[in-house]
Amino acid sequence: MNPARPTTAAVAGAVVLMTAAGLLVAANSASAATSCASPVYKRQFFANTTFSGTPKKTDCDTAIDQNWGTAAPASGLPANNFGVRWTVTRDFGSGGPFALPVSTQDGIRVYLDGTRKVDIWKNVSTTVTKTVNITIPAGKHTLRIDYVNWTGTANVKFAYTPRTTATVDKVKPLTPTGSAVTYDTTTGKAKLTWAKNKELDLASYRVYRRLQGSTTWTKLTTTTATSYTNTPPANGDTYIYEVRAIDKAGNESTGSADRSVATPDKTAPAVPTGVTAVDEQPGIALAWNAVPGAASYVVHRRWETDGNDEPTVKVATVASASWTDATAREYLSYSYWVTAVDSAGNLSAKSAPVFLGRGDHAPSAPTGLAGTTVANGIALTWRAPTTPFTEDLWSYRIYRKGRLVEQIRATQSSFTDTEVRQGTAYAYTVTSVDIVGNESVASAPATATAPATGLSPAPVAGLRGYLAPNGNLELTWQRSSEEDVDHYAIYRGVQVDGVWQYVKWWYEVSQPWTDDEPPYYVHEFLEGQGETARWAVLAVDKAGNSLFSTGEDFSYVTVIEPEITE
Repeated sequence: MNPARPTTAAVAGAVVLMTAAGLLVAANSASAATSCASPVYKRQFFANTTFSGTPKKTDCDTAIDQNWGTAAPASGLPANNFGVRWTVTRDFGSGGPFALPVSTQDGIRVYLDGTRKVDIWKNVSTTVTKTVNITIPAGKHTLRIDYVNWTGTANVKFAYTPRTTATVDKVKPLTPTGSAVTYDTTTGKAKLTWAKNKELDLASYRVYRRLQGSTTWTKLTTTTATSYTNTPPANGDTYIYEVRAIDKAGNESTGSADRSVATPDKTAPAVPTGVTAVDEQPGIALAWNAVPGAASYVVHRRWETDGNDEPTVKVATVASASWTDATAREYLSYSYWVTAVDSAGNLSAKSAPVFLGRGDHAPSAPTGLAGTTVANGIALTWRAPTTPFTEDLWSYRIYRKGRLVEQIRATQSSFTDTEVRQGTAYAYTVTSVDIVGNESVASAPATATAPATGLSPAPVAGLRGYLAPNGNLELTWQRSSEEDVDHYAIYRGVQVDGVWQYVKWWYEVSQPWTDDEPPYYVHEFLEGQGETARWAVLAVDKAGNSLFSTGEDFSYVTVIEPEITE
């Protein structure tokens, strides 16, 4: 408030003489040039109550609250019949409900953008007070306050104040503007700044943050400042900031323009929990709870000795939450730790250790079993067990259709099965056996088909047929030299429509043990027909292969069978 107390220097500098219609008139040469920065009022003093003519004095006033009593308000003005005008143009922000309290002796009128809002305009002997409630729209508006004193005491007081009770003020503040954010990668701090809001009833600002891709905002702080420093999680995510203005009635504005900060990922993942170890084959099986955000896991191991002076070493990096240590030796004890690694390479602390000692186990199963058709049967190949500790590996067992076919030394990794039926498919598995007889689980199966021909024993040699006087047929032949011949099958054939048709005789002849026991067969004709017949003898191997089954040439003798009648 400027009480407008006059000084000689002020008057001398402000008043000049002008000639107007032959009269000397005092004028304020600075009136037109006076400028007052909003929200300071521009004040003009008039030597009349009609605000006519040139103001006697113009200055700036911070508030309207004067009491001149019965004296003149300024040098060069009368003590009665004078007027004072205050004007101010300012930004009211979002506007809203305002109160216009006045106190005056004598008259006062208040205008908003030229529209009268308060009108107390009469000569009074005591001070009159009044409050008028109005709504001021958002944005810039001009207030003009005209005060006059006719006679007697002169005092005036005026203000414009927001009405801030929640039941009255329902107008949200304006959205904060000028928001910006800077991020210091060294300190990890994000500084958000914004322009001061123009609300007259502003109470504070609220700063919010959300994760990019999320619609959920988290309130970080309430402040009266126009900046805020925050440390977002350094986890590689992008965070969005906004500011909202709050007025004294509790109304919250909409959010300012979103400002984003992309953080580097410096946050280590959580420590793996629930680490377990099980002693099994092919090694010690480790498992743990998966860690959210982990891209891989590092497994550490220490061989536990009496002195516990062995180093802890990294033994594996895996993507899943489990791993089998196939390099752990039997009869030794180990401790294990697991750490989680995220995609940015951040490493968690080590998990709680897990301790386990190994016992005696069966070897691992062979791998890569494959079967191939070859001329003399089915050839099988495989790879040794995956565990590197195979010093106690003794042999392999070959199974055909679940039945043991052969057991061979561990120095071999192939086997040819010759005891197969021509054109027949077989499924095989192979197991590993250690020196104390522990047998592994079966390998993955392999299927192969025996060759269609070529596995039948050769035709028998030296086949002879003899008809005895009593009508019996005796057949003899040489013992087959092939080791897999199991027995001999006897067939009788007769011609039907010019085609030889054979019927297998029920009787089979076993393979003699030595050449000193030539095989033979005797058939007693209980009823002869006098037909010409062929009697064939075929060697049959242990898999059932014979020349008859493939239609190949075989050994036979032709016999004219006697006709026997009762």
